[in-house]
Amino acid sequence: MKKDHAHALLSGNLDLVIKLAENEVTGRDIVALGYRKKQLGHFERLLADDEYFAAHMAGRNPEAVWQAFFEANPWIFGHGLSYIFMDSLHERKLEQTVRGFSVANNGKRADGLMKTRAAVSSLCFIEIKRHDTELVDEKYRAGVWSPSSELVGGVAQIQETVRGAVKTLAEPFQPKDAFGYPTGEELWGFEPRSYLVIGNLGQFQGDRGTHEDKFRSFELFRRNVRQPEIITFDELLHRARFIVDSNQVSSD
Repeated sequence: MKKDHAHALLSGNLDLVIKLAENEVTGRDIVALGYRKKQLGHFERLLADDEYFAAHMAGRNPEAVWQAFFEANPWIFGHGLSYIFMDSLHERKLEQTVRGFSVANNGKRADGLMKTRAAVSSLCFIEIKRHDTELVDEKYRAGVWSPSSELVGGVAQIQETVRGAVKTLAEPFQPKDAFGYPTGEELWGFEPRSYLVIGNLGQFQGDRGTHEDKFRSFELFRRNVRQPEIITFDELLHRARFIVDSNQVSSD
């Protein structure tokens, strides 16, 4: 672009230039926001469009589709979970082996092993199931529906993963890179947070509204499970949208 053209472009968009300068928005920020918006649309289609989801399976099971998506988008597990900013471990995939003194050793593989971002960082575990998993099974008594076996099994699975990790990991846990050198991270595992991502609240809705008994039974169950925190895929989608919208506001 010639100098006079650039001057004309900037002169005609002074308000935009001032806003960018005031908020210190960089080209990298704009690219990152654009990427996240695109991934948010991808997330929505995976969740709502069965044919679109099936096209991305390519011989994989549904959990593997979601694992690949979240590996590419760890930002979704940022301040959207309990409003505590989290990040993946240094240059590592979300999915890590956590039984033993090194995440590189053999052991139980966690779908997501993350850390909190603060002056002192702690470990956080995430188990990712399927978006179409039923959250309740059959009617147990009048007005009471049992939590599904997949839901109960997912809770038990991540509880055991956390128990084993807490039992065997040194305090503090100091990860090493692929070449065996310390990454410089110091992570603590005192009662680490854990999350189970499973199902969709949309399954409680029908043509005549929300099935109150089923939804109440699910809510009462998960609100009384201390660890892990149970989050549905549609809730995670809305939290991801909040992250993107917040970034949009800060750059406007």
